[in-house]
Amino acid sequence: MLAVPDMGLQGLYIGSSPERSPVPSPPGSPRTQESCGIAPLTPSQSPKPEARAPQHAPFSVVVAIDFGTTSSGYAFSFASDPEAIHMMRKWEGGDPGVAHQKTPTCLLLTPEGAFHSFGYTARDYYHDLDPEEARDWLYFEKFKMKIHSATDLTLKTQLEAVNGKKMPALEVFAHALRFFKEHALQELREQCPSLPEKDTVRWVLTVPAIWKQPAKQFMREAAYLAGLVSREDAEQLLIALEPEAASVYCRKLRLHQLLDLSSRAPGSGRLGERRSIDSSFRQAREQLRRSRHSRTFLVESGVGELWAEMQAGDRYVVADCGGGTVDLTVHQLEQPHGTLKELYKASGGPYGAVGVDLAFEQLLGRIFGEDFITTFKRQRPAAWVDLTIAFEARKRTAGPHRAGALNISLPFSFIDFYRKQRGHNVETALRRSSVNFVKWSSQGMLRMSCEAMNELFQPTVSGIIQHIEALLARPEVQGVKLLFLVGGFAESAVLQHAVQAALGARGLRVVVPHDVGLTILKGAVLFGQAPGVVRVRRSPLTYGVGVLNRFVAGRHPPEKLLVRDGRRWCTDVFERFVAAEQSVALGEEVRRSYCPARPGQRRVLINLYCCAAEDARFITDPGVRKCGALSLELEPSDGASPGRREIRAAMQFGDTEIKVTAVDVSTNRSVRAAIDFLSH
Repeated sequence: MLAVPDMGLQGLYIGSSPERSPVPSPPGSPRTQESCGIAPLTPSQSPKPEARAPQHAPFSVVVAIDFGTTSSGYAFSFASDPEAIHMMRKWEGGDPGVAHQKTPTCLLLTPEGAFHSFGYTARDYYHDLDPEEARDWLYFEKFKMKIHSATDLTLKTQLEAVNGKKMPALEVFAHALRFFKEHALQELREQCPSLPEKDTVRWVLTVPAIWKQPAKQFMREAAYLAGLVSREDAEQLLIALEPEAASVYCRKLRLHQLLDLSSRAPGSGRLGERRSIDSSFRQAREQLRRSRHSRTFLVESGVGELWAEMQAGDRYVVADCGGGTVDLTVHQLEQPHGTLKELYKASGGPYGAVGVDLAFEQLLGRIFGEDFITTFKRQRPAAWVDLTIAFEARKRTAGPHRAGALNISLPFSFIDFYRKQRGHNVETALRRSSVNFVKWSSQGMLRMSCEAMNELFQPTVSGIIQHIEALLARPEVQGVKLLFLVGGFAESAVLQHAVQAALGARGLRVVVPHDVGLTILKGAVLFGQAPGVVRVRRSPLTYGVGVLNRFVAGRHPPEKLLVRDGRRWCTDVFERFVAAEQSVALGEEVRRSYCPARPGQRRVLINLYCCAAEDARFITDPGVRKCGALSLELEPSDGASPGRREIRAAMQFGDTEIKVTAVDVSTNRSVRAAIDFLSH
């Protein structure tokens, strides 16, 4: 009997054999009895790799939701005019001097756990609550980071509100997504009353590219719970990777819509004027694009001027610097259609704008005591939110060339609570502390020097630069001459100056789009209209399954030997589907055929394993872990020979999510197939 050999990607079939039967793993093996409910079939001739263009249903409108750590928003475009991106309405509320086409990612629930409000409305209402009453309300902010940092993310993962009460994370995210759904559909109905809601909207959700499969699946589950789409219409929802969306958008930009940091006048902190470039756009459309009052943004029908200067094979980096993470991706331009190819797997880390907020909180702890700050946050949560708002306003004005000090208002509740807790006032605390760059002003404010404010940025900014430099050192990234800084944190003059100072000497051209905070949102709309624009991606991990192979003495460890019915088998062999950092084309399929272990079996479960290494041999190797399960739901077989039923599964690793389809060979009917990453 032929065994199942170690095989990689590329459209592989494993043919049938009447001799194969399910063989249980020896005691103590990580292969559970449930995972042995299938028998992989032995290999036959494999066809050539097959890459199929994804088939997408026609949608009348694309609505993208940029669900950020610190701020969120939505935008949409109609299929009849995909070049016109309509931004969401301006939100009520907001901070003075801050353009609020996005709203804070803040959710407020009543003491009973019912939805109350989101965004500025939630923040301001919570701020105005009586301190005693506020203790009972559930206020969530910056909760997206919890999904990134959770090592054991499941559908039952809990999130903690600022008052310490907990609630299922899935419900929290669903409340937020439902809010955006209702707002977007209301606006669509006003603009196009005849537009039917069902099956006409393609929804796009943005997630960091460094998120693992469980986090992506979690967002999809939250979208199902929120009613964006149903499980039966799963293709109505696309998961867009944030730096990819930014890359797609940047392809469309014209030169006057970009800030080239290399043209910054030394010491001025300002960008030099760029000459106006003629375009084929009609003048009326250009005026609409530049209108500060218009919520419609028009993009080029082809590629923008910067891309027109680039040649096939040119490479660039997109650094998405958001509220919670920095997300790096490397793309190569492909001609003649301007499609993109990922050259290196997405990388990054938890270096976002919230790191500056954390540094400020630690500074307050040094001055007033960490125990006091912890108590104040718990007992005066609304006042703490007020303090963070005051800091956010000053943080936005920080810059490397700012001369004057910055004043940060302390809420009266903070001052009063500190005096009652400590028996002396905050001015005394400042005098006694070892922090000499923060003073107390006569107006009742913390007065912080510019140098002190910039120091709060340094750990986060240094982390971003180190990640970019490490990426540029990779051999796959050699020859990159262009870096796009995008994301809300990329608006910071401190970050812009530091990146240009560190990387400009390398000859790297650092470019920032004018509307840097909306780059990902607009790109997500474009991605929803043309999901095939990123043609090739890199697999972040090695994926495969555990199988039995014919035991070969000298090649396989003796402890893996299993003898049954006189046959010698090697257990726990890692059969690879795709290797880490392997290029995988969009639509390219990995195929495997399986037969149920028992006649009449209605469900087949196949455990999936992953690791960072490319050369894992066994599922028991260090670093290999069970990460998911492929589930096949079988209908009763009609006339197939007992034990000879073949289920052919096809998996795609080249999309933003791992996808699977399956067919019952005996009936040629589709089999319900899904991969679950949240239960493992």
